[in-house]
Amino acid sequence: MQVKEIKSEGLSHELEITVPAKDIDKKVDIKLQEYGKTMKLPGFRPGKVPLNILKQRYGRAVLGEVLEQAVNDSTQKVLSDKGLRPALQPKIEVKEFDEGKDLVYSMAVEVMPEFEVMDLKSLKLEKPVAKVEPKAIDEALERISKQHRETTVVQRAAKKGDIIVMDFHGRIKDDNKEHPGMHAHGSKLELGSGQFIAGFEEQLTGKKAGDKVEVNVTFPDPYHSAELAGRDAIFDVEVKEVREPKAAEIDDTFAKKFGMEDAKALHKAVEEQIQAEYSQVSRLKLKRSLLDALDEAHDFEIPAGMLELEFSSIRQQIAMEKPDQVKEGELKLTKEEEDELQAIAERRVRLGMILSEVGRKNNVRVTDQELQRAVIAEAQRYPGQEATVFEYYKSNRNALEALRAPVFEDKVVDFIVQLASVTEKEVSLEELTSEDEDDVSYLDKKKSKGKSSSGAKKKAASGEKKEEGSDEGGEKPAAKKKASSGAKKAKSG
Repeated sequence: MQVKEIKSEGLSHELEITVPAKDIDKKVDIKLQEYGKTMKLPGFRPGKVPLNILKQRYGRAVLGEVLEQAVNDSTQKVLSDKGLRPALQPKIEVKEFDEGKDLVYSMAVEVMPEFEVMDLKSLKLEKPVAKVEPKAIDEALERISKQHRETTVVQRAAKKGDIIVMDFHGRIKDDNKEHPGMHAHGSKLELGSGQFIAGFEEQLTGKKAGDKVEVNVTFPDPYHSAELAGRDAIFDVEVKEVREPKAAEIDDTFAKKFGMEDAKALHKAVEEQIQAEYSQVSRLKLKRSLLDALDEAHDFEIPAGMLELEFSSIRQQIAMEKPDQVKEGELKLTKEEEDELQAIAERRVRLGMILSEVGRKNNVRVTDQELQRAVIAEAQRYPGQEATVFEYYKSNRNALEALRAPVFEDKVVDFIVQLASVTEKEVSLEELTSEDEDDVSYLDKKKSKGKSSSGAKKKAASGEKKEEGSDEGGEKPAAKKKASSGAKKAKSG
C-alpha cells in the first residue's frame, strides 16, 4: 500500500492511497474460498468447487464487497500509522480501479486538535445551596391538600372558589358558526382560577344549577388558534351542578393515603423531596460554573465540519420551534443572530471536546447498567407507554447510543468536581433559582463574556416554548412557561 500526502492545512488532511491489485486479488480469492466451503454446483461435491470456476462465476459479485473492505481496512491503517484522530467520518473518493488493476482513492479527513486539558485540581468552584424553609413545606402540603380536596354539591348561587359543572356550546358571533373545540359536556371550571378567557368565569358567578346562561366573550389576539384570535363569541352554557371544594386536612388518616405512617412522616417526606429538588438546582449551578471555567481556560481550533454540523443543528431546532421565521424553506435570521448562533455552536463543540478528552484520558466509561437506568428513566417520562419505549430502544441502536452521551457527560463532570476545590455557599431560594428565569442552557453562554443574549440565543439554547392551550371552549392558553426547577415549583407551585 502506498500513501501520498496531497494536503495538510491545520486540521484538514487529504491523502491519496493506492492498494496494489495483487492485494485485491488475494482478498477476492480468500472471500471466494470462504463461500466455496458451502457452495453447491452441479458436478462438484460441496466445498470442492475449484477456485478458478468460483472466480469465473462469482468473482465480480464478490469484488464490490472486497473493495469496500479494502478501503475500510486501508483507511483505518493509514489513520493509525499517521496518528490521526478523525473528527468526523473521512470522505472517500475512488479515483482509479478496474479488474486486475490497482485501487487508487483519496481520503479527506479533519482531525481532532491537539490540546492540553487544564490542571483540573486547580479549579476553584462555588456551589450555591439553599435550605428548605418551613414555609416551603407548609405551602407544598397545602397544595397536596388542595389537589386531593373533596367537593360537595350545594344548592346555592356559585361564588368565587366554587366549581361549576357545565355543558357549553360556542359559536362565533359574526358568522354564527361553531368551530372545533367550542363545545363540551360535563366540563368543570373553578371560578376565579383564570382558566378560561377573560369574562367567561365572571358571567357564571352567581348562577345556580339549572341556569342557562348566554356568555359573551372576545378571544384574545394573538391566540393559539389564529382563526379565533380577536373574534367575538357566544357560549350557550347550562349549569349542571355547583360544587363547594373543601381542602383535605393534613392528619394521620390523610398521610396513610400516601403510604405514610402518620402526618409527621408525610411532613418529612415532603421536606426530603423539596431538598432533593434544591440539590438538583445546586448541581446544575455548579455544572454551569464548571463549564464556564473550562471554556475560559481553553482556546484551540475547532474542526470546521463539527462546527458546521452543530450550527446546522441549532438552526433546525429554531426552525422547528419558530416556524414563523422560516421563509421559503429557510430560517431567516439577522447577521447579529447568525454570529451569536455561531458562537453558541463553537462553545458547544469546544466543551464537548474537552469533556470527551477528560473522559478518554481518565478511562471514564458508561456501563451497560447505567445505560439501562437511562432507558428506564426515559420510559418513566411516558406513563402507560413504558413497554413501547423499551422496545424502541431495544430495536434502535442509534437512539440507545444517543442516551449514552448525557450519561457520559455527567460522569465526566462528577469526575472533575471530585478533583476541583468546591466551596458551598448558602443562598436563599430566590438566589438559587433566579438565573433559571433566563431560560438559557448553561452550554450556550457565549465565549465572549459580558455581552447580552439576544432572542436568537435563547431560542438556540432551549427554544421558546409554544403557548399551551386546551380546546377552544373558552379556555385561554396557559402562560408561557420558563425553565424552572422542581425547587422553583416547590416554592411557588
